[in-house]
Amino acid sequence: MASGCARRGGCPSDYVAVLIAVVCFLVLLSRSVLPCLIHKAPRTNSSSFWIPVIQVFSSFSLLFSIVMSLNLLQFKSKHWGKYCYLWAVWVEGPLGFGLLMSCRITQAFQLYFIFVKKRLPPIKSYVFLPIVLLPWIFGATILHARKPLNTQCHMGLQWTFPVAGLHALYVLALVAFTRAIRHVEFRFDELKDLWKGILVSATAIVIWVTAFVLNEIHEEISWLQVASRFVLLVTGGILVVVFFSMSSNQPLLSQISLNKREHYEFQRMSLALGIPDSGLLFRKEEFRPVDPNEPLDKLLLNKRFRQSLMEFADSCYAGETLHFYEEVYEHGKIPEDDSVRRIYMARHIMEKFIVAGAEMEVNLSHKTRQEILTTQDLTHPDLFKNALNEVMQLIKMNLVRDYWSSIFFIKFKEEESCDEAMHKEGWSFSPPRMSSVQGSDDPFYQEHMSKSSTSRCSSPG
Repeated sequence: MASGCARRGGCPSDYVAVLIAVVCFLVLLSRSVLPCLIHKAPRTNSSSFWIPVIQVFSSFSLLFSIVMSLNLLQFKSKHWGKYCYLWAVWVEGPLGFGLLMSCRITQAFQLYFIFVKKRLPPIKSYVFLPIVLLPWIFGATILHARKPLNTQCHMGLQWTFPVAGLHALYVLALVAFTRAIRHVEFRFDELKDLWKGILVSATAIVIWVTAFVLNEIHEEISWLQVASRFVLLVTGGILVVVFFSMSSNQPLLSQISLNKREHYEFQRMSLALGIPDSGLLFRKEEFRPVDPNEPLDKLLLNKRFRQSLMEFADSCYAGETLHFYEEVYEHGKIPEDDSVRRIYMARHIMEKFIVAGAEMEVNLSHKTRQEILTTQDLTHPDLFKNALNEVMQLIKMNLVRDYWSSIFFIKFKEEESCDEAMHKEGWSFSPPRMSSVQGSDDPFYQEHMSKSSTSRCSSPG
C-alpha cells in the first residue's frame, strides 16, 4: 500500500498539477469573457449566451471536483469518505463532465435542425439540456445508493468500466449529431470545433480510464498513485480549454480578434458573410436628390437618407426599426440558392430583433412574430416580409413625420446641397475607402480638403 503524500495527497507534483489547472481555467475564462468586455457584446437571454456560461461553470466543476476527490491539496477530515460522493460522483459527473458534454450535444442538436432541417429546434435548449443530462443524474443516484467508493474515493473495477461507458455514450451521441451535419458548408468553425471536441473528449476518457485502472490495480506503487493524479488533473485542464467554443452559439464573437483594429471586419453579420456593400453607408452612385414626397420604401434605398434617418431614430431611442430594415435589406441581397448564408443571416436577425427579450426587439404582432419563429424554412425569401411591412408602418407613422422637422433633416439637406455643388463641379462626393492611412498621413487627404474648401462645403464622412 502506498504511504505518505502518495496516499494522503499534497505531493509537490500535486501542487504543480493544481497550478496547471488554475492556469487552464484562467485561460478559458479569458477566452470567454474578454471578447465580450472589449467589444461590448450585448448580453441576451437566448442559448447563445447561456450555453457558453454553463460550459465555463461545468469546466470549473470538473477541475475543482478532481482536486477535491483526489485530495491533491491534502485536506484533513474525519468524514472524508462522505465527501467522496459529493465531489467524485455529483460534481465531477452531472455538474462536470456530464454537463460539459450535454452543452456540446445541445449545440450540435441546434445546428442539425437549423442547417439540415432549416428550422429552429422544436425543443428549447433550456428543456433539451436537462433531458440530455438525465442519464448522468440517474447514474450518480445509483452510485450514491450503492456506495462503491473507498476512503480514497476510488471505485472498484466493476464500477470503473460502466462509468467509462457512460462517458463514451455521450461522445457517441455527439459523433452522431456531428456526422449528420458534416456536409454543411459552415461559414465559421462550427464543424471543426465539434470534431475537435469529440477528439479531445475521447482522448481524455481513454487517459482517465487507464489512470483509474492502474490506480486500482497497483495501489501499492507510490509513484504510480502520484503520477495518475497528476495526469488526471492536467488532462482535465487541457480538456476544458480545448473543448470550449463559442462558434456554434456566437459565431461573430468567436471570430472577433481582441485587437480593436481587426474588430471592424466582423462587427456585423452581413460583413462576415461577405454580402456586397454590407455596412457601407456611402458608395459611388449617381447623384439623386431626396424628395420628401416620394414613398418611404423608395427613400430608404438612398443610403445617405437612410443613415440620416437612422441617426435620428437612434437619438430618439427608436433605432431598432431602422436597424431591422437595414439587416433585412442586406438579407435580401443573398441569392436564394445560397441556403447556408441565408440561414446564418436569418438566424442572426431573429436573435437580434424577433425573439422576446432580444437585443433590439422590434414591435411586432404576436401572429407575425410566431410565423417567423415557427417557420419550416429559414431560407424562404418572404420570411420577414410581414414583419417588414409592420415595421415600415411604424416608421411612417412615427419616425418620418418627426424627422422632417428635426435638425437631422436640416443637416442632411445642407450636406445634400454641398454634394450637389461638388457633383456639378465634377467632384465625387463619395468618401475615400477605409484604409490604415489616416489624417495627415494620407498623401491624398490634403488634396481632398483643398478641393472641398473651394466649394465652401466640407467633405462628407
